[in-house]
Amino acid sequence: MGAGSDRELADLLGGDKAAWDAFVRAQAPVIFAAVRRRLLPAGRDADCEDVVQEVFVKLCRGDFRLLRAFDPAKAKLSTYLTVIASSSAIDHLRRLKAPTETLEAQPEGTLAVPPQEPSFLTIPEGLLSPRQALVIELLYRQDLLPGEAAEIIGVDPQTVRSMHHKALTKLRKHFAENSHDGEG
Repeated sequence: MGAGSDRELADLLGGDKAAWDAFVRAQAPVIFAAVRRRLLPAGRDADCEDVVQEVFVKLCRGDFRLLRAFDPAKAKLSTYLTVIASSSAIDHLRRLKAPTETLEAQPEGTLAVPPQEPSFLTIPEGLLSPRQALVIELLYRQDLLPGEAAEIIGVDPQTVRSMHHKALTKLRKHFAENSHDGEG
């Protein structure tokens, strides 16, 4: 079943053991390569065979639901299987990274964060226009929404968004340039 002809696929979906065996022989290298491509960079090469087996189990599950969904007009069978194998490998890596303890199991002291007043950075005088400085003041220090700030200033909310964007661009540029001054 190298090319995945309609007849071979129909035999496989019909439960023909010989068709399944031929499918596994033909597609195992494709699936293994896709899985290995995802697991090797993560240092999990030893998990490849387990994940390949998971892929074949997925393909059988639900009366071959995934294989029945294959549409040869949209992609080659090898491409379709590569996507399924890659997704399975990524899911495997995510499960490995999942926390093993719940948050509730952690001692409260390890989660506690000392209360702090928010600190605001000092914006150099003259860096922003007076209107830009006012927008920053209203949005960040007074925690207003753009529509509320627009009402106070007497402009359209889109004007507030535009002034906000221009102010942030100036601030990013200023602090990026000045963060390199202290290095080296």
